[in-house]
Amino acid sequence: MTFAAQHRIHPANRMAGTTRGASRCLIPFDRREGCSVEEAAELAGKSIRTMRMWCEQYHIGRRVGGGPWVVSRVALGMLLEDDAAALEAYCAGDRQSFAVVGYFERIGLADLISRWRHAGAAISAMTT
Repeated sequence: MTFAAQHRIHPANRMAGTTRGASRCLIPFDRREGCSVEEAAELAGKSIRTMRMWCEQYHIGRRVGGGPWVVSRVALGMLLEDDAAALEAYCAGDRQSFAVVGYFERIGLADLISRWRHAGAAISAMTT
């Protein structure tokens, strides 16, 4: 059974129960990770309406600054590959595990992970 089918059949599972406000999708924000709903629909071979629904249901995008939906290409890849564990980790804010980093690398954004690690280390050093 696919990831999407599991979520429709089992709405009480952990991802479907996650509130949109708790999702860390596209946080920290870098526009290179995101794409428009239209671009995401084209990549996935789905309708724009379906893509908007997926943004809400699977937390693969967010409205940045109250504007239109921005879809995470990383999260979309996880959903399309039925990788529930990676998507759950990503939505929880994980940007360091092998499963999550691999998706950033696949779309040519490994430099974001490195930059975020350095920024986090600098902040940590300042607070100790």
